[in-house]
Amino acid sequence: MRAVLQRVSQARVEVEGEVVGSIGRGLVVLLGIGRADTTAEADYLVEKVLGLRIFPDEERKMNRSVVEAGGSLLVISQFTLYGDTRKGRRPSFDEAAPPEEARRLYEYFVEAARARQVHCEAGIFQAMMDVHLTNEGPVTIICESPRR
Repeated sequence: MRAVLQRVSQARVEVEGEVVGSIGRGLVVLLGIGRADTTAEADYLVEKVLGLRIFPDEERKMNRSVVEAGGSLLVISQFTLYGDTRKGRRPSFDEAAPPEEARRLYEYFVEAARARQVHCEAGIFQAMMDVHLTNEGPVTIICESPRR
């Protein structure tokens, strides 16, 4: 499982011109699900995302997690994170999970974050989405679950 995290001062996601999710300060989580991923990878990544110390403290050092900073999550499904560009000019998505399994694990990730008392909004799985955000810092971090 892969995630690209962007620390934001605000973000929203729209589908067909309608806002389906929005947050103030927090993290946009672009989430990719791989073929071999299970709920164990999702649990690992939720804990990692919620625990990363990438928000500033009083001394402006990155020393607080999104939870400690009182932030929210906006989770967007992003199968293209599994695009392999090593050969040719068109990415291969062979390592991305099939849509049914990806949807299940995406929804599991969102619910797991919500269960940890974090305000969590989400996009719509497999929809064409417009994501609007203000990257704060900018801070962008790539996270992956351990390979099995």
